[in-house]
Amino acid sequence: MPPNRHTRRAILCAALPLALPARADLPALVVASRPSVLPVGTYNALNSPRFSFRGSGFVVGDGNLVVTNAHVLPEAGTTPAPRLAVLVNARGETASGRLATLVSVDQAHDLALLRLEGPPLPALTLAEADTVREGMDVALIGFPIGGVLGFSPVTHRGIVASITTIALPSLAARQLDARTVSRLREGPFEVYQLDATAYPGNSGGPVLNAHTGEVVGVVNMVLVRGTRESALSNPTGITYAIPVRFVRDLLRSR
Repeated sequence: MPPNRHTRRAILCAALPLALPARADLPALVVASRPSVLPVGTYNALNSPRFSFRGSGFVVGDGNLVVTNAHVLPEAGTTPAPRLAVLVNARGETASGRLATLVSVDQAHDLALLRLEGPPLPALTLAEADTVREGMDVALIGFPIGGVLGFSPVTHRGIVASITTIALPSLAARQLDARTVSRLREGPFEVYQLDATAYPGNSGGPVLNAHTGEVVGVVNMVLVRGTRESALSNPTGITYAIPVRFVRDLLRSR
């Protein structure tokens, strides 16, 4: 005999918890991921404070590589050249600075790869390319507004609201700098639009699959907007991320 309406409803309700995404593990995911997300900046022994915060980054690969945005780095040609550095255990009493060197830069996608001095740190796992779907649950971890709020990693949760293609508008010749020319040669490419709001300081931080903890993208607003981050004075509520496939390309190019 086929099940009646009440029986079918009971079966459906019992099955729902198995069909819905499991979100209970997000707190554990955050705890596991935070040691791999670091403040990125510069170090000068004569300054006070000695560490100058510029953005977020995250550890990958062998534990001595850090991914961040290219625009987080000091401008080229600065004299004397600032020394790159990150803070480790930034929220604890054992906080320490680590010097870093630039390994590779992808100006077209605003990504940079650094190598840290010292012992390796816990590394995040990169997701396979093209696994992101609109509506996917994600978590952002970084250091919004930097030292103003202290160097304690902050997590925002949201979804991938859209996968959209960006390209530069037509520009006059006087507007074509080296970075712009590089992007023109690259052509249009897809970025992720997120409904979780990022702030200055989040740039360079990881976008994680909220269920697996794998990195699916890198927070970036400057590349897409073409202007400085202005979330404090002119918030839009829109955050963008560079897909992880470009991080994989950067690692292969070193």
